[in-house]
Amino acid sequence: MFELLLWPFIACTALAGIHAYLGMHVIERGVIFVDLALAQTASLGALFGFILGIELHTTGSYLFSLGFALVAAIFLSWARNTVKNIQQEVVIGILYVFAAAVSVLILSKAPSEAEHIKYMLVGNILFVKPEDVIKMVILYSAIGVFHYIFRDRFLAVSRRDNSGAVKVNAALWDFLFYATFGTVVTSSVEIAGVLLVFSYLIVPAACSIMFFETIKARLIVSWSLGTAGSVAGMALSVFFDLPIGASIVAIFGAIFALFLLANLYYNGNVERAKDAQ
Repeated sequence: MFELLLWPFIACTALAGIHAYLGMHVIERGVIFVDLALAQTASLGALFGFILGIELHTTGSYLFSLGFALVAAIFLSWARNTVKNIQQEVVIGILYVFAAAVSVLILSKAPSEAEHIKYMLVGNILFVKPEDVIKMVILYSAIGVFHYIFRDRFLAVSRRDNSGAVKVNAALWDFLFYATFGTVVTSSVEIAGVLLVFSYLIVPAACSIMFFETIKARLIVSWSLGTAGSVAGMALSVFFDLPIGASIVAIFGAIFALFLLANLYYNGNVERAKDAQ
């Protein structure tokens, strides 16, 4: 059993590491569903390659997915810096439903469409191959180093802060954020599915933001919650013979609920203390 879960655990740890950090930026930008839009666009790229004769889950299919995700990154970066009268979440929602609708149209003419949709949603992380995990770790590490080197610029553009010591080209760094984010999502969804990727991205970051102010503290808490949620989800899956991806998502939901209750209790005590003064 240990050998069976070793590579899925390493994959989950890698997912928690990169997505907890990216989740901070996503929440700062207020674009909570951007990963769903990019994931759906990447899936559309794979399907487009499929109708051209390229088998799904191959290198060629991955390149089509990545290409479509990068085009979406260019579009989202352009929209954020050009379209002023509507929130970017509106643009993201439209991109998502467009990509989803076109995907449905393609799948309606393709065999095994139901299986593909299921795979896209929940992934197949239990049977992830060691070589795929190694490639994923290398890719995430490279992107993580890139973001660490230019962390001030990425944070400034996410916060729309161009008035301080760090002067940034918003359009350029917006594109670089969405391009690297799209690259991560393309790889993650292929292994883990949309639901698990969204959970790793949003839940640990949201929980840490409830109680901590500094980026360092938030990252430590997010990484800890991501790892703990992975272990607990795997244990739930093994003991009750449940799908591993859905089990981890359910555990993350429970963790978020507990943090919400703790946040309500903490805020209630703070308010009572103010009233007592």
